[in-house]
Amino acid sequence: MIKISNTSKMPCISWSLPAIETCPGAFENGELVEVCDNCYADKGFYVMESVRAPRLHNMKDWKREDWVSDMITLLEKRKLFRWFDSGDMYTVNLANKIFEVVKNTPHCKHWLPTRMYKFKKFEKILNKINSLPNIAVRLSSDSTIGVTIHVKGFVNSTVVPKNTLALNNAWLCPSSKNKNKCGDCRACWNKEVKTVAYINH
Repeated sequence: MIKISNTSKMPCISWSLPAIETCPGAFENGELVEVCDNCYADKGFYVMESVRAPRLHNMKDWKREDWVSDMITLLEKRKLFRWFDSGDMYTVNLANKIFEVVKNTPHCKHWLPTRMYKFKKFEKILNKINSLPNIAVRLSSDSTIGVTIHVKGFVNSTVVPKNTLALNNAWLCPSSKNKNKCGDCRACWNKEVKTVAYINH
């Protein structure tokens, strides 16, 4: 059975996994990169058992034979969907299944933030997922000062310090000025928006 997340910030449901343990891209030389060392999904509300349990469940559940068809059914009437408000697509097998879900839900706009671009074995499937017109695969930067990742054909995201008013060639996430909610902003799902910059939590 699929367990979805309903985050108060976003205008849609999401599917998530436990932070850090499904985030191999969060580490460099065995140490957490700076932006992940202060991960919002590894503290506060996210460490409550009622929040952590569904993510642990999903870590096993996606391996089911019927998982793809169940996800397609779940998204049948959804216009927006976010992958991973915590966690990442830590295996190529999961990434292949995500491709099938996105391909078979063309009416739904997907947003997939990831650091798996760091691993060569994900290159082929990331390109395959990114080729679909209804998904924005956003490559997450490790930076907390606005440095961005540039891979041809992909959109990206970065984190900037508090009180940042603007960043060249980037869309500054408005949630910090909107009670920590997306409001009517849909930049993260928009493949035309090259870079989204999030204010550091």
